[in-house]
Amino acid sequence: MATNYLWAVFTNKCPRCREGYLFTKKNAYDLKNNMKMNQECPVCKQPTEIEVGFYYGTGYVSYALSVAFVIITFIVWKIFIGMTFDIDDNRMFYWMGTAFTLLIICQPLIMRLSRSFWLSWFVNYDTDWKDHPIEKHERVVPEQMHNW
Repeated sequence: MATNYLWAVFTNKCPRCREGYLFTKKNAYDLKNNMKMNQECPVCKQPTEIEVGFYYGTGYVSYALSVAFVIITFIVWKIFIGMTFDIDDNRMFYWMGTAFTLLIICQPLIMRLSRSFWLSWFVNYDTDWKDHPIEKHERVVPEQMHNW
């Protein structure tokens, strides 16, 4: 049974087989090991780092997810608590404090999610991954992987 794309991304599964976990630890709040990824998918052997510096682009994804998070908290706050842009209304400041506190708390999840999204945009899902061997990427230079 094929796993849904968004479910695979939100659960940090390999984009190729949608079965193996991308990260070595499932707990995003284990801050010492939060961003440690498997070298390859434990199920289909898809490399998780396609080229040197591959995950630099996740900063943009993380930024977009953070902005979306803040906008969603604003809309929810506006609907359920309400606020006006009046000088005597302090609810805007309460929202800002709540939103940014929640954003800091959710940051480990957002960082992982941005990596999962980023990899899924460059690696296609393969329903017959068992029959298709992994091709060696010409941009993978093992000697250079951690020199930056």
